[in-house]
This record gives sequence, structure tokens and C-alpha cells, in this order.
Amino acid sequence: MNNFNFGEVLTRAWQIIWKHKILWVFGILAGCGRSGGSFNSGGGGGGNGDGGGQPPEIPPQMMRWLQTIEQNLTTIIIVLVALFCVIWIVTVFLSVIGKIGLIRGTAQAEGGAASLVFGELFSGSVPYFWRMFGLSLILSLPVFVIVMVIAVVMIGGLATSGGDETALVAMMGMIPIMIGCFCLLIPVMFVLGMVFRQAENAIVLEEMNVLPAITRGWEVFKANLGPIILMAIILGVIGFVASFVIVIPIFIIVFPAMITFMAGQGQNLTPLYMMGACLCLFIPVAWLLQGIITAYAESAWTLTYMRLTKPQDNAPIIVEANAS
Repeated sequence: MNNFNFGEVLTRAWQIIWKHKILWVFGILAGCGRSGGSFNSGGGGGGNGDGGGQPPEIPPQMMRWLQTIEQNLTTIIIVLVALFCVIWIVTVFLSVIGKIGLIRGTAQAEGGAASLVFGELFSGSVPYFWRMFGLSLILSLPVFVIVMVIAVVMIGGLATSGGDETALVAMMGMIPIMIGCFCLLIPVMFVLGMVFRQAENAIVLEEMNVLPAITRGWEVFKANLGPIILMAIILGVIGFVASFVIVIPIFIIVFPAMITFMAGQGQNLTPLYMMGACLCLFIPVAWLLQGIITAYAESAWTLTYMRLTKPQDNAPIIVEANAS
């Protein structure tokens, strides 16, 4: 579409998320599935002042603690794996619900809703969960298959090589091929990502099932190649710049603390304590800012879909409060 108004969509998306700040919460939820939610401060308190070559003695209390871990290692591993699975399930659920809530909230706001209620948006998004989750699984399938094939080839080659140098050299020679495969995968995943973005909106806004939504997403993408790619570039640049600005305080906090710690030859842990405290205070702020960025991007994509699929009268698709 040659007359697609990017400025109007980007401006309207900001107006919606600024007026309906509850969408920020859904932006935070939608960002749960993305890596980078936590800022880890590496820097253990290594650097003992002992100059001798003898290893430091382990205190009796720590020795008993290590023995307890060793005796219950299997139980600890099972508990950790179970905990990881629970966290993963909750994270995926909240991430998908967050994205659905952003699509529905944007559509309702564009349809004239005076206010958005968190409980209604959350509960109204649940019926769409399995369709959106299935869509995300299909999108991740190509990457999963390629990674599994490469892992099987590498592990199988190493297992059968028996230390043979020729086989190892051949395995090393496959690395450039694998890198090339991943490079080729990048544009493929970009196209799939754009198609699936339209499919997500089709599921929520047009009440479609997964496979018809993918077909619909492809049709919308193919018919509006220019606007969708340009919108992806614009939002990508905005997201990169905004995320970079959010990360700047992390460097301001971490670098001076680490320099001070190393200047003191690791004798004073106060800089590390201060760094940890500042990071703990900043992380919620970073989550909020990242949630706003996510809400803005998802709102812009939803408006883009609505404009592209309703060109004749520009009438928005209205999502009823209790759509299921």
C-alpha cells in the first residue's frame, strides 16, 4: 500500500499506551519470554589476600554443607529441574497472555473504549492462549530442527571419531557450513516472523485458528510487503535505541564499582555491595521501561494490521470485552 501512513500509526500507538497505562503491565508480561530480564553482577569475591600457595582451609560449617549437598545431590537436581519447569511454564503463560492482552487492548482502545481493565483484559485473553502458543511453537520449529540436526551430527561425529585426528579435522571443517546455515536462516526467520506477527493478530482480531491464521498472515504480508518490512525496520531501530538507553545506567553502575574494587585489590567489598544495591533498585525501573517499549511495539503492529486489513474505510476491528 503506497498510502500507508507510518506517522499516524506510530503516533496513535503512543497515544494509546500513554492513555491506557495498564498496557504497560501487559508489556512487562509479554517481555517475560525474552532473555535479558535480569542483570547479573558477575564478580565474586575472589582475590583473597593470602599470598601463599596453600589452598585456604574450608570452614567446618561449609564442609558440612557441602557434604549435605553431596548426600542429597539427586534430590536437589530433581527439585531444581522441577522448579525450572514450573518457572518456564509460568513465564511462557504470562508472556503469551501479555501479547494477547496488548493486541486486544489496542483494538479496544482504537474502537473507542474509554478505559481498559486489567482483569477483563487478562481473563479475556486466556481463551486465545493455546492458539497463540501453538503458533509460537510452529515458528520455533525450524530453528529447533536445525539445532538438533547440528547437535546430533557433532555429537555423533565426536563419539565415533575415537580421537582420530582426521575425523576431528573434518568436524572442524563443518563449522563454516553450520555458520552459513545459520546466516541463511536469519532472513528466513525474519520473513517467518513478519508472517507470524500478522497471524497473531488474525487469531485475536479475526477469531481464527492456527493454520487459517498462518494463511491469513502470509496473504497480508505478501500483499503489503513494503509497509510491513519498513515498519519492522522502524520499530527495530526504535527498540534498539530505547534498549540501549536503558542499558546505559547499568554501565554507569557496574564500571565504577568494578574499577574501585580492582583498585583496592579485592580487599574492600563495599563497591560490590553498593553495585548490587543500585542494580536491585534499577532492575524494576528497567522492567517498566522495557514493558513500555514492548507495549508500544505491539500496539504499533496491531494498528498496522488493522490499517492494512481495513483499507476501504479504515474502520477498526473491535474486540468485544468477553471475546472467546
